[in-house]
Amino acid sequence: MKISSWVNTALAAIGTALLPACDVVNLPEIKPGITSATEVRTRMGEPGFQHQNNDGSVTWEYTRQPAGIHCYMITIGSDEIVKAMDQVLNQANFARVREGASREEIRRLLGAPGSKMVFSNLHEEIWEWRIEGAIPIEETYFMVHFDTTGGAVKKTSSRVAMRG
Repeated sequence: MKISSWVNTALAAIGTALLPACDVVNLPEIKPGITSATEVRTRMGEPGFQHQNNDGSVTWEYTRQPAGIHCYMITIGSDEIVKAMDQVLNQANFARVREGASREEIRRLLGAPGSKMVFSNLHEEIWEWRIEGAIPIEETYFMVHFDTTGGAVKKTSSRVAMRG
């Protein structure tokens, strides 16, 4: 049993490490206006979450959190063809986070966070995403702080940690 558990853990770690490599191969092949939903599923797998849009389209979320630094949102039209593809963990989207926004709005904007922490004494829940940083030897994180009593965004912050 112990060997099987170790093998499963090792295979999961290898699979997680290879996801970004697969993105390098698969993402350039996904072209808005051309690629079908079936091809996206074949190349990217099942989305981690599906956001329904008012126009009948759906946006599939492919997060690479907690180990990766990307989250891809691929919008599929009602005709089952890709309408748009975006890497949403970027400065423009971080700037769109506003005080008073709901958890659902933030999930829709940035995808699933890499971690969530609750600080009961501060009445705060913090969602954290690992993001691209300026220096390769550091890990950079973007954080959204929610008020646990009302559930809305209180503020944002970031932190930098040395790797290793």
